[in-house]
Amino acid sequence: MSDVLPPQPGASAVEARPAVSSPAPALRVGRPWDPGPLLLIAALWIAGPANWPLWRSWLQLPEAQGLRGFGQGLMLFALLAALTALPLLLLSARRLLRPALALILVVCAVLAHYQGAYGVVIDVDMARNVMQTDWRETRDLLGLGLGLHLLLLAGLPLLLLRRWPGGPARGPLARLPRLRLLAGLLLVLAALLAANFGGYAAILRNHKALRYQASPLNAAWAFGLLAARSQAQPKGPPEPIALDVHSVLPERPARPPLLLLVLGETARADHFALNGYPRPTNPELSSRPVLSFQAVESCGTSTAASLPCMFSPWGRKGHEARLDSGRGESENLLDALQRAGLAVLWVDNQSGCKGLCERIPQARAELPASGAGPLPAGLCAEGRGCLDEALLHGLDERIAALDPARRARGIVLVLHMMGNHGPRYHARSPDALKRFQPECRSEMLADCPREQVVNAYDNALLETDRVLARATDWLESHSATHATSMLYLSDHGESLGENGLYLHGLPRAIAPASQTHVPMILWLDAARREALGPQGCLGRQRDRALSHDLLFHTVYGLTGLRSREYRPELDLMQACASLGR
Repeated sequence: MSDVLPPQPGASAVEARPAVSSPAPALRVGRPWDPGPLLLIAALWIAGPANWPLWRSWLQLPEAQGLRGFGQGLMLFALLAALTALPLLLLSARRLLRPALALILVVCAVLAHYQGAYGVVIDVDMARNVMQTDWRETRDLLGLGLGLHLLLLAGLPLLLLRRWPGGPARGPLARLPRLRLLAGLLLVLAALLAANFGGYAAILRNHKALRYQASPLNAAWAFGLLAARSQAQPKGPPEPIALDVHSVLPERPARPPLLLLVLGETARADHFALNGYPRPTNPELSSRPVLSFQAVESCGTSTAASLPCMFSPWGRKGHEARLDSGRGESENLLDALQRAGLAVLWVDNQSGCKGLCERIPQARAELPASGAGPLPAGLCAEGRGCLDEALLHGLDERIAALDPARRARGIVLVLHMMGNHGPRYHARSPDALKRFQPECRSEMLADCPREQVVNAYDNALLETDRVLARATDWLESHSATHATSMLYLSDHGESLGENGLYLHGLPRAIAPASQTHVPMILWLDAARREALGPQGCLGRQRDRALSHDLLFHTVYGLTGLRSREYRPELDLMQACASLGR
């Protein structure tokens, strides 16, 4: 067949031309999109500016000084960048990369703010604390500093991320750049570790806080471990305790026990005048017959860590061992008191009971008891919450609402204070008690002179002092009909700017004494008061090394209970076994 087309009608012969077949389009292999540059830029930004609190801590170490220290710092920076880039590589899928990077940048900015402003670090206890924080606590931690960190450390790189060209290729070749980057990162890590593994190990061994400051790896590890522990715990009802609990008192004692168990918040023992602090932070308690124990250690450095441990019969080491082994939730002291037939009530002016009071009656300080009338003006305010005096309002009415049969056997009221919860210490005391001036009125504690931070903190202790003194007065009014007692114990302490640290929550192994040395105060009615004197059976234990481990067993002693979990060596009242009720 000829390839020449015949002339068309009306066309000249000259116009006839061969028909040329259009060539088939060539097979075009799209160049695979390489996420490497974007991931490396993000990793360098995260390892550098977004981790400025880490590098501030590093520059204060002796290992960071001189030319050798500069080289060590560069190698640590490269190591952190490589360790950050590796998990980012797992998120480099087309639809996942941009939102994942955006989220990570925001998280790093938030972590940088709180680590830089307050010196906190991220471990599994802090992760648990974050998960159990309510809006009131969160609101106190918001401020201009957080906004600036989000703007500078997340906003700027997010602009770059938005303008970064996309369009990754599909098909098997699309994986090649990622494989190449993975190989490169592994080689860099191997080289860095081979060159200075001993140096890294020594630095992290001698300065444990650094490992908790490397964002976002610290948060990923802490929240991942918390989730793994939660998943490993058996589901179902908590493991029962005190199944054999019984009272050593008569079934209907003439004076049944009435115990106020007051849980302090963020109070440190060395700021109590009763413990030798030169400022008069306990003007009212100093005139009451109370005993202040001088050497008490907390279970943890946060409410989420300390409260479950305090109410456990196992002690700190036993409680931590149960957590590490994935044992499920167990009942606690409140369940034992309830099982013994006592009337138990939890009254909260805080962020909740961390699961401890789920199976007993509960009340909120801001909600008056039925028949008690409204709270006095000024006790509660929008944006501030309630002063701790609200805990004492309507206690008689709250007791009257409990089961009469249980009340006849004994009453335990747990008052959970707001105490010295930071950083808004100034909001924890009324104007009438602001003795120490000027006080810091900012959430950014580092922006205030340390003296003003301490003033605000000590003013809040004056509110605690007044509440505890009035609690003993209320108990005194019931001493004719009940064996009354008050035990006050703070959950943990607080850092007030020492070494650049604020608030609390450092891992207990590296926490300063200011976060673990807590006040404990005991008041007893007149029938047992001689025990509190310097030569009394309790007074002689004033300087003894004690801990939160004793709470479970001492409450047993104060309420006359026994069970197989009871350990007399941890019961302060055991030394006074012959004391009348």
